[in-house]
Amino acid sequence: MARRAPLKKEVTLTDPKAIRAVAHPARQRIIDELYSGAVLTATEAARLCGLTPSAMSYHLRALERWGIVVRDNASADGRERPWRAPARSLHISSQAQAGASKVAAETFAAAFIGPLVQDIQAWAASDRSGRKDGSSDMAKDRLWLTREEAKELNREVKALLERFDKGRTPQNHPDEAEAMNVFWALFLKQQ
Repeated sequence: MARRAPLKKEVTLTDPKAIRAVAHPARQRIIDELYSGAVLTATEAARLCGLTPSAMSYHLRALERWGIVVRDNASADGRERPWRAPARSLHISSQAQAGASKVAAETFAAAFIGPLVQDIQAWAASDRSGRKDGSSDMAKDRLWLTREEAKELNREVKALLERFDKGRTPQNHPDEAEAMNVFWALFLKQQ
């Protein structure tokens, strides 16, 4: 079996067309699965999204064009063509090419805010929402930062998340580990 290339830290999107490529709901669902460590065939991914395998293949190839997903090692019989994430995280850059900021904002909203609302609703409906163990928390704050302080805060949050990531996947984690979604956004508030 061929060796798998090591994962990069992140894939950063700056091109408006690449940013648009992640805006489709099925693509967002698959990106979420693959960037969580799953390796899926087009058939498995299609099942998750309620699409046909050929439709899912189209979406995976579109994501592959921008380096958002890559083909994994083929199965022993060569019939299965699995896909995986090339990195641990996907980043939509605030320094995207001119004209991409509106696309980036809309894509961020579609790709991150929708699932965040779903996660909050599922958490609130579960028996875990009343836990007092501090393992889940939500906060919204307003900070008055200089641009340099905002950059520093972003770097430190990324470093903190990286420290806790430890390369764990759905297939490779301690028995007591639970999947926890993390959302991070820092926006300049419009006056």
